[in-house]
Amino acid sequence: MGNGVREGAVEFQRDVEPVTARIPAEDNQEKKKVLNSLMAGALAGAVAKTAVAPLDRTKIMFQGSSGSDFSLQEAYRLIYHTYLNEGFWSLWRGNSATMVRVIPYAAIQFCAHEEYKQILGNYYGFQGKALTPFPRFIAGSLAGTTAAMVTYPLDMVRARMAVTPKEMYSSIVHVFIRISREEGLKTLYRGFTPTILGVIPYAGLSFFTYETLKKVHAEHSGKAQPSPPERLLFGACAGLIGQSASYPLDVVRRRMQTAGVLGHTYSSILLTMQEIVREEGLVRGLYKGLSMNWVKGPIAVGISFTTFDLTQILLRKLQRGPGPQR
Repeated sequence: MGNGVREGAVEFQRDVEPVTARIPAEDNQEKKKVLNSLMAGALAGAVAKTAVAPLDRTKIMFQGSSGSDFSLQEAYRLIYHTYLNEGFWSLWRGNSATMVRVIPYAAIQFCAHEEYKQILGNYYGFQGKALTPFPRFIAGSLAGTTAAMVTYPLDMVRARMAVTPKEMYSSIVHVFIRISREEGLKTLYRGFTPTILGVIPYAGLSFFTYETLKKVHAEHSGKAQPSPPERLLFGACAGLIGQSASYPLDVVRRRMQTAGVLGHTYSSILLTMQEIVREEGLVRGLYKGLSMNWVKGPIAVGISFTTFDLTQILLRKLQRGPGPQR
């Protein structure tokens, strides 16, 4: 009987040990996955935004101004004039603030997107499979909303630095201090509502389009993964669609963010839209700078998605270590 009890205990121990050993392993895998997403997202945002920083600054200057009509020729003149008067590196003015914002923003957004995909996949029963269109859109929207809510004051600071001379604000910290003292802390969240309303279609459509194009490509080509140029093309399409859909709210957001230094007062989204349309017209006002976004946006989003995917693949290979080539 003693032997039987011991044998039973041994069998029970054998059954339990793999389960208890599996739990820490699964936790470690999940932590690695989250860390990989954060690192890849941070790099993706930094590379993409730095690449298009001069175009981004020029777009913000036009969006924040109610006096000048936008055209690609005028944008080129503004870039050239800025270069002549302030120097080459002035084209990247505000990019340090952009990096402070975009690195955590992109890290949170991409990581949140991976997590939301998993949560929605489990909820709808798509474990291990691509989500259907509606959950795919929701995952992107939730990811963008999460990132925007966490990092919004940094976006406000970056907009202020982009439209003001360097004598006005000497550093990111200086922007925070002056806004807090002269305009109040709530100013750091001016334009927050149009940002969230804009990021829902923007992030939702961007991630939806990119994921959908990758899925369609895999089904028609038979290849599990697209090539880097194909990823850039899919990302460019995603950026074009996402930014075009949310652009008027982006203009409203910039006007509300920069109102304090440009002599305007905008109290709400609707009143801001009405004033812009009344003074500048529907297309010239609410879509000012969109043609530049059709140049800048696809480049930035294409680089961002491609960098994220390729960094993820590289990190997974490094973590697996050297092994037999297959």
